[in-house]
Amino acid sequence: MKISILVGSLRRGSYARKIASEVAGYFPEGYEVEIVEIGHLPLYNFDYDDAAVTDVPLPESYTSFRETIKASDGILFVTPENNRTVPACLKNAVDIGSKPNSDVAWKNKPAGIISHSVGRMGGYSSQKNLRLALSYFDMPMPGQPEVFLGRSPELFDESGKLKSDTADFVRGYIDRFVALVEKK
Repeated sequence: MKISILVGSLRRGSYARKIASEVAGYFPEGYEVEIVEIGHLPLYNFDYDDAAVTDVPLPESYTSFRETIKASDGILFVTPENNRTVPACLKNAVDIGSKPNSDVAWKNKPAGIISHSVGRMGGYSSQKNLRLALSYFDMPMPGQPEVFLGRSPELFDESGKLKSDTADFVRGYIDRFVALVEKK
């Protein structure tokens, strides 16, 4: 099984990236898990996908990204919250994967979401906004409990690993996500 992880932060040292890197190791043996980079994707413009527009070529990065998502058995989103919503880079990736309408990369792909924030809310608003956007593509997701990780700077031990109580909670979520992926 192939799992693509999309990180909603472009900062190299971001907590979202640290969480994603840690969580990649929580998948069972035999799973190919990869963080798919999204920072290089140009801002979405429908002209790229409009056959009537011939002077705006489709970026190769769009084609490659879409093919990576389509080849995935499941998508895990790990995201912070920016200004009470989804970070722009992640929303851009969602929009790119949503076109062309005849070949949506996200369609029916099992998805999981782990959100975090440095505050107590754990990225609640970003996760809810992302769930809303993804619901359009009929992406099955694990139900309760959802993963909202608050106070993200405090989630890691001295070695940079998620503390055991957080790691156990997130492992449980990954187990439910894996069950959903395997059901497809």
